[in-house]
Amino acid sequence: MSMADLPPSSRPREKLLERGPESLSDAELLALLLRTGVAGTGVLQLADSLLQRFGGISGLLQQDASALQSVKGLGPAKRAELAAVLELARRAIEQPMAERPVLNDPGSVQRLLRLRLAHKPHEVFAVLFLDAQLRLIALEELFRGSLTHTAVHPREVVVRALALHAHAVVLAHNHPSGVCEPSGDDRRLTERLAAALHLVDVRVLDHVVVGQGTCRSLAEMGWI
Repeated sequence: MSMADLPPSSRPREKLLERGPESLSDAELLALLLRTGVAGTGVLQLADSLLQRFGGISGLLQQDASALQSVKGLGPAKRAELAAVLELARRAIEQPMAERPVLNDPGSVQRLLRLRLAHKPHEVFAVLFLDAQLRLIALEELFRGSLTHTAVHPREVVVRALALHAHAVVLAHNHPSGVCEPSGDDRRLTERLAAALHLVDVRVLDHVVVGQGTCRSLAEMGWI
């Protein structure tokens, strides 16, 4: 069924204006962004197929340009719009983190890390650099690796912390397997980084392991 075949009250735009955006499904919200389908496929069907293919709205928005480029019907304009939505979501989370202590809202930290890392096909090591009031200075992806391993160099983390005048950091990396249970190697790496950063008076507040849709905090586990 095409959008034109739906009764006006069931069309995503009219439904949103009448009942609010929370009344729309993920597919309907995505259809509003896409605006048009492709030959033989209505926009709602296209939206639903994209969600199925990439594992939901979060998975879709995490895809890089090459992955989206392979999807028939997603031209440069639509790919740019999807990237813009993800960037707006990131900035909406980052802005309050830059204005008040990160530790006041650990949920926002984990939401931001899931947006940045959860759906990457390779392992990525990232660091949140914080100022003396524990507000966010920057979130940077410093190292990337294979499906299961990333080589992390403490010296480079220290150099970056000094360059940004950071007083504390939150470490993070993803598990492409989707399982976010920290390993013994994760604990040992945290200890090495904490020791290196301690030499320049930078504290390690946490190390967050990001899986598919969830995170584990080494600080909450008592490992830090």
